[in-house]
Amino acid sequence: MPFAISRSFVAAAILAIAAPAFAAANTAPVVAVDAGKLAGAVEDGVASWKGIPFAAPPVGPLRWRAPQPAAPWSGVRQAVEYAHDCMQLPFASDAAPLGTAPAEDCLYANVWKPAKAKAKKLPVLVWIYGGGFVNGGSSPPTYSGARLAKQGVVVVSFNYRLGRFGFFAHPALSGEAAAADGPQGNYGFMDQIAALQWVQRNAAAFGGDPSQVTIFGESAGGMSVNTLLTSPMAQGLFAKAVVLSGGDGGTVNAPLAFVEQAGANFAGKKGIAADDPQALAKLRALPAGEVVDGMNLANRPAAEPPTYVGPFADGKLAIDSGRAFAEGRFAKVPVMIGATAADIGGKTGFMVAGARSLASTLAAQGVPVYAYRFSYVAESLNEQGAQHATDIPFFMDTAAIKYGDKTTARDRAMGKAMSSYLVNFAKRSDPNGAGLPVWPRYARASDTIMDFAATGKPVAGKDPWGSEIDAAQAAAH
Repeated sequence: MPFAISRSFVAAAILAIAAPAFAAANTAPVVAVDAGKLAGAVEDGVASWKGIPFAAPPVGPLRWRAPQPAAPWSGVRQAVEYAHDCMQLPFASDAAPLGTAPAEDCLYANVWKPAKAKAKKLPVLVWIYGGGFVNGGSSPPTYSGARLAKQGVVVVSFNYRLGRFGFFAHPALSGEAAAADGPQGNYGFMDQIAALQWVQRNAAAFGGDPSQVTIFGESAGGMSVNTLLTSPMAQGLFAKAVVLSGGDGGTVNAPLAFVEQAGANFAGKKGIAADDPQALAKLRALPAGEVVDGMNLANRPAAEPPTYVGPFADGKLAIDSGRAFAEGRFAKVPVMIGATAADIGGKTGFMVAGARSLASTLAAQGVPVYAYRFSYVAESLNEQGAQHATDIPFFMDTAAIKYGDKTTARDRAMGKAMSSYLVNFAKRSDPNGAGLPVWPRYARASDTIMDFAATGKPVAGKDPWGSEIDAAQAAAH
């Protein structure tokens, strides 16, 4: 009589064999950063950690102060969900809707890396979101770093303060800053520098190389990259830079007294006199919603007197960046720079012509520059020309997240090509690589840019709008 094996025995044996593999696949990856241990998650070959505090919550007495160190924690902190994006009034038509509810407690970072990295030190890409400095956050699904991480890099995103929380001055605040001999007003930029300092301290814990950090940002994020390139306080925190629709590199040069007056105007609107000895305490006690005061991308305050200015040249962190670029006082690191074909202001406007102008300025000073224009329109869109911010899902290879089941093979191919150029640049300071059309280094004499063309192919060639842009700029001066 043959030996009979019961079904329960077989099932138990299968479970015993499978259990270790199942457990290994679902074990939370734990890393130790400077403030404590973090448990993340693994999905589709990518490990991620979200909602990591890189600074203390900027609330209460820390509202309108430089970011302070995050408090250390004991045990293992769960890091599997995005934390709050920074306080704002969400913008209904935003190209990248937020994934979390905004709050003042918002200084958190997120990290993605290959779950099984071949190299011990991977390049690091650090994303800086846009939104006019009044909207935006790191939680939008199209800003996920997972697809880039699969190509062999560590990706970091983070939040920075916005609107009046991020860019605000007042005579009483200036007194505080003067006593501390620190920068004034640009708290959002202070957050960005604090995040980059956190990356320098902690990149190695995630397998990243702190000497190979590439910052990349779009719109207000691109303008932030320009600010960081010229900021004396950001030097040494990154090795490469990518500017998507960041304009011509100039800074709002409003005098501090003007920005202070705007802050005093806002305080007066809330019944707080400029000379009130308790003005700061009262301003810091205002509910967060009252500080936002209905402001977002669709509703910037136009009333006189002004109650909000935005980023400005404070002279220590944010300097006159246009002048600094022209005079060679900036971080001379490799740069990728460009704009979308139907960007804000049109072909001779701030974004398209501005990117061309800044590319020329940088290249003339020996900086390796790779200039692009994004002309591709996702096949599901009924739009004439590539609008502002539409290049982001392709550089980040998240078009399938952005467009869902309407994503086409051509969309995916463009995302694969553009994200490959970006990752190559992070790895080698040069976007070129196997299987990609050659992207020549920019020089004004040759005027060669990479056009991510409407046909769905990257095509390098002389800028077809160059003469028209140059003529418009000459006429403006």
